Amino acid sequence: MNESAVCVPDGVLEDLRERLGRVRWPDELPGVGWDYGIPLGRVRELVAAWEKYDWRAHEARLNAYPQFTTTIDGENVWFLHVRSTDPAALPLILTHGWPGSPVEFLDLIPLLTQHFHLVIPAIPGFSFSGPTRSRGRGQQWVAQAWATLMARLGYETYGAQGGDWGSGISRLLASAAPAQVVGVHVNYLPSGGAYDGPLSPTDQARLEKTKALAANRHPHQILFAATPQTFAYALTDSPVGQLAFLAEKFTTWADPSSPIPDATILDDVMHYWLTGTAGSSSRLIKESGLGAGPIPCPAPLGVAVLPKDIVQSIRPLVEQRHDVRQWSEFSRGGHFAAMEVPDLLAADIAAFFGSLGRGAVTGR
Repeated sequence: MNESAVCVPDGVLEDLRERLGRVRWPDELPGVGWDYGIPLGRVRELVAAWEKYDWRAHEARLNAYPQFTTTIDGENVWFLHVRSTDPAALPLILTHGWPGSPVEFLDLIPLLTQHFHLVIPAIPGFSFSGPTRSRGRGQQWVAQAWATLMARLGYETYGAQGGDWGSGISRLLASAAPAQVVGVHVNYLPSGGAYDGPLSPTDQARLEKTKALAANRHPHQILFAATPQTFAYALTDSPVGQLAFLAEKFTTWADPSSPIPDATILDDVMHYWLTGTAGSSSRLIKESGLGAGPIPCPAPLGVAVLPKDIVQSIRPLVEQRHDVRQWSEFSRGGHFAAMEVPDLLAADIAAFFGSLGRGAVTGR
């Protein structure tokens, strides 16, 4: 376990500035809006903001928190480790998704450290963990790596939380370390499968939406599952290509009433650009298997449902497979709960783990 700090060389930032100054812009059909993807005007707006962006300010924000690196099965893992002022607080590992990074959780840190010791790793292949070096680094492997990480930190019991990839990885972590994981909280949980009981009109509509997504996967998922290396060249070579690819999702997957600030989008994009992880982050789908089936979770489960997420969880179907202890329907928010509604999410996380009893919350 090595102490770490982020310090990007000036030459890397200068290279980015030069590339942004000589963008080769594509054409665009008139009046198409978002019908063909993220509009040219929106990307130009973001690039103009990027040209004025202060990476050193974000770097200082990261370096205000203790951070470390360790090697697990030959893969580098970079993580923030922020301890609570309460020595008896429950350890909690937070796992991001795609197109996210640990940037997702920065606004949560001050809201959660009164209750938890926080461990916030970058999934290997993402951000400052850097590219993965071997095949087979799917979400099941990541979950086992998290169990190893938490053991190295000396945590005998702990909670797990996440959305997107973080949801699956957190539930798989409970299976990998059932004696250690006291509970799992997720803010994204697609639910489908056979169900013989009645469904409310709301749940029926949610089921149809989930089925439609399963039948019509997002185009990037199909590409990631098939040939992640092929388009990695373009995204790794073009900062504007990387920006457009990620920024599209931060707009279309978020709740319009809780938009993600442009500065935060740029923070996140920089975690991909500076580390050259466009390709390695996309490999996670291929390594995990697209549509691999239900993920088990032997631990108590808390579910937060956001109204503008890609899909909404269906309680009767979730309860068929999981021990649901808390179910929350948020009034606002989309796919990026920690970025969009950190106040609501932090309160929900604290309430869930608090409901598990003093023994779980103290980690004893």
